[in-house]
Amino acid sequence: MSNVPAESAAPTPSASARPRGVFDLSWVADVTTAERRSLFAGGLGWMLDAMDVMLYSLVLTYLIRNFGMDKATAGLLNSLTLVASALGGFFFGVVADRIGRTRALMISILVYSLASAACGFSQSVAQLAVFRFLLGLGMGGEWTTAAALIAETWRPAHRGKALGLMQSAYAIGEAIAALVVAFVLPHFGWRAVFFVGVLPALLVFWIQRRVPEPEVWRQREKGPRQRTSPWSLLRGKVLRNGVLATAMNACGMFGYWGLFTWIPAYLSLPVAQGGRGLSLVKTTSFFLVLTFGKWLGYATFGFFADAYGRRKPYFTYLLVAAALVPLYGLAHSPLWLLVLGPVVAFFGTGFFSGYAAIASEIFPGEIRAAAMGLSYNIGRGLSAAAPFAVGALAKHYGLGPAFFLQAGAFFVAALLTLTLPETLGKQLD
Repeated sequence: MSNVPAESAAPTPSASARPRGVFDLSWVADVTTAERRSLFAGGLGWMLDAMDVMLYSLVLTYLIRNFGMDKATAGLLNSLTLVASALGGFFFGVVADRIGRTRALMISILVYSLASAACGFSQSVAQLAVFRFLLGLGMGGEWTTAAALIAETWRPAHRGKALGLMQSAYAIGEAIAALVVAFVLPHFGWRAVFFVGVLPALLVFWIQRRVPEPEVWRQREKGPRQRTSPWSLLRGKVLRNGVLATAMNACGMFGYWGLFTWIPAYLSLPVAQGGRGLSLVKTTSFFLVLTFGKWLGYATFGFFADAYGRRKPYFTYLLVAAALVPLYGLAHSPLWLLVLGPVVAFFGTGFFSGYAAIASEIFPGEIRAAAMGLSYNIGRGLSAAAPFAVGALAKHYGLGPAFFLQAGAFFVAALLTLTLPETLGKQLD
């Protein structure tokens, strides 16, 4: 008699078959309770993570004024968060491999939510830096643990879609952050904005009661313990594919953060300073349209990945992004900026949804979470240099031409995609 709970039991062969069309939604009726809850937990955690991270950017003007920071210091604090996320991704990955995906997910959510609230109590730049660093640790850990949880819970035929939907929650979190600031800041000040960031901690109570560990992880824990270090598995093809995937992700993230960190300034700065001179209303409107393009790119990528494989959509998204970014950087007409913006966002962010599927399928189960966290967040750590690099180039050539650097990063990432094996349909160990 199998001891697998009914809610996480394997689906029938017909339910696991590949969908008849890319956007066929008949599979939704066959989603198990465990699959649905893992996606809700991971997606909501990632959404609220994005909200907490974005709150800093949205109140940055007030922080600069309150603490007397210059722009370099303000940018350094943001880079510090990105670097910390790389460390957190690896650390919480190790924790997830030892104590379980859901437990590690709960801890990471607590870390970033409490750190966000603590920012509201900061009395100095040094204190704020410490709290932003801690937030980064939780930020990196949340993606790592949530991606591992979802990848190991969902069946192969729909794993890409589930991870894509999780990734799309990030764009929703950014929009929620804007709404929080709009309602809270005028009435209660910037400190209260950070206090709202503690609310994700409430999600932990629901996860503890409702979200089971993946059956794959539970069965592995019941098996005989390895006497050798699990990291001894990281050799041969696993090491080769891991290094290539990490390099691909690092280039993609370098392109993303360098581009999307500077787009608001690119739209709003005067033409004499290398911008496009749009009004505040137009800049805000264009950015909201661009954010919708991000969400659509994230959400739809998984459907393509489950229908055509991981490599083809990933390569296509990056290649199209590399081609469109120079056009966007050279556009002067507001109409073209409005039209190209969401398309660039669609391809320039949507590819992120595929990385969790790729990484979960190339690493062995004993090191899956730790290796995924390290690989993904190395890219995030290296990308901390991208905003600075674009700013340095913009001093001499303007922001638009500086985006050519990001186009090059996207192109290199696309080429690296071709070096990886196709893993569509792989059963996780």
